Amino acid sequence: MNKARMRFIMTVLVVLGGYAFAKAQSAQSLLKEVDTKVKSYKNISIDFRYALSNEAEGVNQETKGTVVLEGDLYALNLMGTTQLFDGKNIYTIVPEDEEVTISSVSDQDENAITPSKMLSFFNDGYTQKMDISQKVKGRTIQYVKLTPIDTNSEIKHTLLGIDTETKHIYRLIIVQKNDTKITITVNTFKPNQPIAKNAFTFDQSKYSDYYINKI
Repeated sequence: MNKARMRFIMTVLVVLGGYAFAKAQSAQSLLKEVDTKVKSYKNISIDFRYALSNEAEGVNQETKGTVVLEGDLYALNLMGTTQLFDGKNIYTIVPEDEEVTISSVSDQDENAITPSKMLSFFNDGYTQKMDISQKVKGRTIQYVKLTPIDTNSEIKHTLLGIDTETKHIYRLIIVQKNDTKITITVNTFKPNQPIAKNAFTFDQSKYSDYYINKI
């Protein structure tokens, strides 16, 4: 069954010790600003580009997607699949297979970067360090390198690209230990949009002909 996959360096000498510490503090401060900005919005609508690659395996996929976020709730459309989270259950709707999978949020991997965690996952479980800064279409994008504290994590590191003016996330690059790289690039970021009251609600009557798989 197809599923949404949603599975972002410096050598320090004694003389540079204070500078390295300042850089670490800057990374924390920047991420704090991002978190505060995100939490100030009632909801967020995002159009994004999703790319998955692994050179050794000859894998190179790219597609577009959308997600609407309101607190922990979300409605994600990616690779022909719709996924809804209503605060209790996750509903994965696959029209190609005429199947709906219903799973409890407690069944999910706590370390997975889900849509509801995409804009705040960096708060816990990572060491944080400033990385490169780039100019993209006139904007300054500052990257923060996040390395999992858990050595058993499948993630090698994540690079989080942040627009320094808006404090919005522009790009998320996840590098796994098997050298698979997932890149999510935000095309449009729209806060406080009018959304339907049932935007995150699964209406089973619309899928009467689908196989309902409850995990």
